[in-house]
Amino acid sequence: MRVATMMTAVEGELSEPEANARTQGVDLDALFRDESDGVYRTLYAFTGGRGDVAEEAVAEAFARAIAQSDELRDPLAWIYRVAFRVAIDDLRRETREANRAPATARDADPAATPPELLGLLDALRRLSPNQRAAVVLHHVLGLETDEVAHRMGIAPPTVRVHLHRGRRRLRELLGTEEVE
Repeated sequence: MRVATMMTAVEGELSEPEANARTQGVDLDALFRDESDGVYRTLYAFTGGRGDVAEEAVAEAFARAIAQSDELRDPLAWIYRVAFRVAIDDLRRETREANRAPATARDADPAATPPELLGLLDALRRLSPNQRAAVVLHHVLGLETDEVAHRMGIAPPTVRVHLHRGRRRLRELLGTEEVE
């Protein structure tokens, strides 16, 4: 994955005080090794199969975490929230610059996306960002509602509302078959 390469490049650009601050706080190297794949998979689904946007968002989130490491109380939740925001900003900027509709299934990485998932990825794109994040964290990563709430920085009842509305909307978009 290119994210690891990007993280190594970012780490190489740290000044001495930044490197020292990083080692005083959380072990971001271990966090990156343990969690970066899960963050990437989540962002890949969140962006509707846009691997380039997912990679950039994950790398940016970890780079910002390195810069802020001495101030982070819960780095993993912080990284998820930053990655979601970066991905949303990238997709919105891309849409504005191209002056066209949001990305469609043809923009997903066809080599990495099985054809049967392209419809699901397109349907996910049509959910609100919070619904999409809740559905992906809960159903793709298999996180409990409380953990989804923690990573999104919102209350558990709000996550349940986003999950309910997101699943209902997916059923409308994908047809009558059960969405799980």
